[in-house]
Amino acid sequence: MANLLINNNLKQKIMACDITAGRLEGCKDSVGGLNAIYFINYGAPEGFAVTDETITGVTATTPSAFKYDLKGTSTFDQSLTSSRDNGTTFAEQTLTVSLKKQDATTHKEVKLLAYGRPHIIIEDNNGLLWVMGEEFGVEMNATTSTGASLGDKSGYELVFAGMEKGLAKSYTGVLATDFAITVGA
Repeated sequence: MANLLINNNLKQKIMACDITAGRLEGCKDSVGGLNAIYFINYGAPEGFAVTDETITGVTATTPSAFKYDLKGTSTFDQSLTSSRDNGTTFAEQTLTVSLKKQDATTHKEVKLLAYGRPHIIIEDNNGLLWVMGEEFGVEMNATTSTGASLGDKSGYELVFAGMEKGLAKSYTGVLATDFAITVGA
């Protein structure tokens, strides 16, 4: 009888982690790549309005968001790691951004990104939005390069890293009304 009681208690604890849905093979109608990113100063939104794994907007304020258009080799990757020994699960989020052309204004902004720990909304080429660094923000490392010959890249390689409790949530709000968006020249 004691074993049955222990098994029932264990089953009750495990049920909160049970899988709740299946997944069919998807159509081949999506593409890779990133279209734009939006930087939001850490803590600028008083909070994100969250429903399950979706962020539906921001609460109370209209924070500033700074848009960077992307083309080319920028990537967003996530790794979800669980430890049975420690009883923990966390997500590592990595955004690598390649920006063409160096200038004094971008130098200043890159420095400020390194000093801060912004939240980032990532817009992929499928029109989907993802929030990186939702709770804890992100850290950034940057490399500037001018290349060796006339045809080489002169620009920036920015690598943002964040650790969160789970994978990046999708953003279903309306960027244009939820944020005061500043677009560069």
